[in-house]
Amino acid sequence: MTRLWLSALVLALAAPGAFAQDARAPNDDNAHYGWADVLRADPVQGITRTEVPRQECYDQPVVRHEGGNSTAGTVLGAVIGGVLGHTVGKGDGRTAATVVGAVAGGAVGNRVSDHGADYESTQTQCRQVNAVSEQRRIIGYDVEYRYRGEVYTSRLSYDPGERLRVRVQVDPAD
Repeated sequence: MTRLWLSALVLALAAPGAFAQDARAPNDDNAHYGWADVLRADPVQGITRTEVPRQECYDQPVVRHEGGNSTAGTVLGAVIGGVLGHTVGKGDGRTAATVVGAVAGGAVGNRVSDHGADYESTQTQCRQVNAVSEQRRIIGYDVEYRYRGEVYTSRLSYDPGERLRVRVQVDPAD
């Protein structure tokens, strides 16, 4: 009787470990879960590319025109020409000489006046460009593990550590 009681105690103590390893999946009679020993977990590296926007600026030469004051030269030339024409003429010819002197002086004054100047300078131009940044990073792990004496490999997205929980499903072979 004591021997039977001792056997029942050993079975009761061993049962939780057996159930933990071969627990049935809910609503799936053909699957159970177990634990496999991890033999290796090799990191798999990949390259990720990201576009980073940045500004690129440069100096560009430009030609600018600065306008002069040709109106002042025209008026001043007309006044001087009118005065000279007025001193040259006599009588009724004096009025005609004044008008001709003013017109001629205005034309000369316009021609010799400041019409402005062109000068070269630089202007900063900027534009947005996308620079590509590449980084190496771990994208997964190639894992080799042993379950019930058989060796398997899988690629996982995480490092499983020393043990890996596995789902075992048994289906009839055709």
